[in-house]
Amino acid sequence: MTSLMDKKTEIVLFSATAIALYGYDQGMMSLINTNYDYLETMGIGGEDPLVGIIVSVYYLGCAVGAVFASLLADMGGRKPSIFACLATTSLGNLFMFVAGLGYSRGARTMMFVGRVIMGLGVGGIDAVIPVYSSELNSEGGRGEALAKEFQSNIFGLNMAFAINLAVTNGLGKDNQWAWRIPIIAMQIYPVLLLTFIYRLPETPRWFIFHGREDDAKSALTDIYGEDDMKQKFDELKRAHEDESSHTVGYNDMIWPRSQQFHPTMVTVMGQVNQALTGYGAVSVYGPQIFELLGLGVAVAEYLTQGNYVSYFFLMTFAWLLIDRLGRRTMMVWGAFGMAISFLILTLLGGLAQNADKLKIPSMPIAIVGSVVLYIATGIFGIGWLSQPWLIPTEIFPSASRAQGAAISVIIWGLANFAVTLLTPIGFNNLSYWLFLVFAVTNLFAAWWTWAYSPETGGRSFEENQSFFEDAKEHGTWSVLKVNKGDFRGMPQGEKADGETQPLLGNGE
Repeated sequence: MTSLMDKKTEIVLFSATAIALYGYDQGMMSLINTNYDYLETMGIGGEDPLVGIIVSVYYLGCAVGAVFASLLADMGGRKPSIFACLATTSLGNLFMFVAGLGYSRGARTMMFVGRVIMGLGVGGIDAVIPVYSSELNSEGGRGEALAKEFQSNIFGLNMAFAINLAVTNGLGKDNQWAWRIPIIAMQIYPVLLLTFIYRLPETPRWFIFHGREDDAKSALTDIYGEDDMKQKFDELKRAHEDESSHTVGYNDMIWPRSQQFHPTMVTVMGQVNQALTGYGAVSVYGPQIFELLGLGVAVAEYLTQGNYVSYFFLMTFAWLLIDRLGRRTMMVWGAFGMAISFLILTLLGGLAQNADKLKIPSMPIAIVGSVVLYIATGIFGIGWLSQPWLIPTEIFPSASRAQGAAISVIIWGLANFAVTLLTPIGFNNLSYWLFLVFAVTNLFAAWWTWAYSPETGGRSFEENQSFFEDAKEHGTWSVLKVNKGDFRGMPQGEKADGETQPLLGNGE
């Protein structure tokens, strides 16, 4: 029994460490962008749009990497795809590290190439890891497992910013190693994971989908033991037989009236709305936001670190609540909470920028604003960080689950490319009024989620797919109208209890 628990723990720890790569990059670039030697090496100024382009081009790489990784995950397996993505991430990171190291001509090009290559790897990881994790967890535990993994995302964010802050204070913003060390330190993630991946099983669902039943039985035994293997195998086999009557490709997902267009749009809008919450701007440009509230550079950097630490601990509520309250409820109320927070920050930002004219002290404004920003960050982590990544893994059949996750990453990459590109331009031109923009976009995210995003928690993959079949029969996408509104919340009764449900997300 202990060895089985150890295997499940290994799967969660591996997936969590892989997801931390995404958070590390966000924390890594936030202070690198303000390093004087980095800006000089890249041949750009502090307010040059190229600062945002170098950050954001990474997300374009993520979008492309998700496509290739999903194809490899379907053809060659989830594990080989993850291995290839980790190796690609490591290579891209090395390109970034050596950009301008001992030479100046072509340094910016090398950084661009490194950002794109690393994006290919991390985008692939973000596409495949949620699928891998979801296929190895029960419907009653999928949300908790992925939320725990995304808590490690915040650990990566904290680790990167802490290293950045330490070397910046120790070496100064004129020293090249103050920005190179945080880059190369990221290697610990892909190198560690590449040495550990051989210990993990391939998902039994993938084996069965490819007709490798003996391998599926071996993987199930490895995870759940000999006693439970046969029951789990029979469940997976029945689910595969139900799905095997049709195959699904991208053409069946991206065109109106196509077979999987409705779940694809739920996936797309989940990631669009996550970007519209504005937290991508907070994570990458945190110090600049605190400066908008009237704080000095050094204080802003330390408060940013404190915000990330608070973010990490508040994420505990995400995995405690996600399989109890449901994805949809947390997303709706989370967006409302952030809308209110950004409205308050708009007011406080205006007061901070005009404190001298109004003859009011700036420090109380900065303190209240910092508290509100801490709260908004926690709300995002609890309500929006993991949910848009989880839902795509719960609503597609096995034949298109990896493609669905890939589409999720593609939209995430494109949306965050736009956000990270436009945010510095927005701060330079709109100043604190950018907070008002985020307040409005959060209200839109809350409305769309309430109207059109079904609750997928506590249900098997097959039950969630039935929502879209019923929606097609009813001729509407409204959650309130499909199947008498049953998908507005978690299922009632025994089925909602994760401990009584079958494992691996199968139908009963």
